[in-house]
Amino acid sequence: MRRQGKLEYGDQAAPLRTCVGCRVRTAKSELLRLVVAGDVIIPDLQKRLPGRGASLHPSLACLQLADRRRAFTRAFRAEGTLDQTRLRAYLEDLTRKAAG
Repeated sequence: MRRQGKLEYGDQAAPLRTCVGCRVRTAKSELLRLVVAGDVIIPDLQKRLPGRGASLHPSLACLQLADRRRAFTRAFRAEGTLDQTRLRAYLEDLTRKAAG
């Protein structure tokens, strides 16, 4: 029987998180953790930075969905706009590396 909030991976249960872009619940390990430093959204690659975090699939499509839905300001409980340039540059670099 599956426990609430967990996803079975083989014999182990993995914590679930929701992507702020596409709103799909998936394993925490498959998502990119984001935090806000000042008014800049930065990817938390080590998953250890302090502060409120949000999860996003590492794809530009989910970033565009989150931006269109204004999901970052809600997820981070921030007022005003947040700068996404570092996050966008990181995701574009990932896309280029995956393409070739």
